[in-house]
Amino acid sequence: MAPEIERVAAEDFFAGFARLDIETDDVAFRGVIGGTGSPVLLLHGYPQTHVAWRLIAPTLAKSHTLVVPDLPGYGASRSRNDQRRWTKRRMANALVALMARLGHERFAVVGHDRGARAGYRLALDHPRRVTAYASLCVVPTLDAFATVDKTFALGAWHWFFLAQPADLPERMLAADPDAFIDAALAKMAGGLERIDPRALDAYRAAFRNPGVRHAICEDYRAAASEDLEHDASDAAAGRKLACPVLVLWSEKEQRARKASPTDTWSRWAENVTGRGLPGGHLLPEDAPNEVLNSLQDFLIERL
Repeated sequence: MAPEIERVAAEDFFAGFARLDIETDDVAFRGVIGGTGSPVLLLHGYPQTHVAWRLIAPTLAKSHTLVVPDLPGYGASRSRNDQRRWTKRRMANALVALMARLGHERFAVVGHDRGARAGYRLALDHPRRVTAYASLCVVPTLDAFATVDKTFALGAWHWFFLAQPADLPERMLAADPDAFIDAALAKMAGGLERIDPRALDAYRAAFRNPGVRHAICEDYRAAASEDLEHDASDAAAGRKLACPVLVLWSEKEQRARKASPTDTWSRWAENVTGRGLPGGHLLPEDAPNEVLNSLQDFLIERL
């Protein structure tokens, strides 16, 4: 029996949804849940919270049961033990435990940015759990690091800053967390004015928490170490995602890259489809209609 879930007010972005408030062995999860139909796990990216899905979830909930948590360590989802690193493997295990507590043994996963990295690790480590996987704006970490050049390093410099040993980044972020997250989001969105002010307030409020900033740094440290090792091990062993894969990317971002995301993902899965969408990196907020149409077509085929 799943724990009782409270109602959430409309002003909390998800009218008609219920509050997700569930503890697993590793994480006290917070977020929202709603809808009817086959289950879909929606995972947000850096430096956001589950609020990033506010423009997608209401429509998608008409045909699917949506579980929309803050990623472990992000937003209001808190660790319940003292494990050091938020590897994607640890995230994946915690997310599987969350879905099991809700009674979902098999489910689709849709992830954006860091959520997409947790999502493909979940699909690789728990292939019997995942019916379909959609990646927004992400190729596997192993491939991303393999193509690092000056353009990538200047554009995604936070990858290397946040991955520095503790607690140098944490100390520097503490000086002015709002300035840092505003700069990050402005670059991703093509201007801070393009982000809903209420959502921006929610992202700022989360990032002001030192525990959240530390968890984000640990996420990026893991990407440059354990996550990279896990990807390399899977690639060497020829392990692939067993489920269908949908890849969506920003046409603006892709102009600066050489390889097609579908070509990259085709080395990791047999069944890959994809398309570029208008908008910047924050696709769920910048191009919600296009993302929604693509997800609906993809997910309906998996019923």
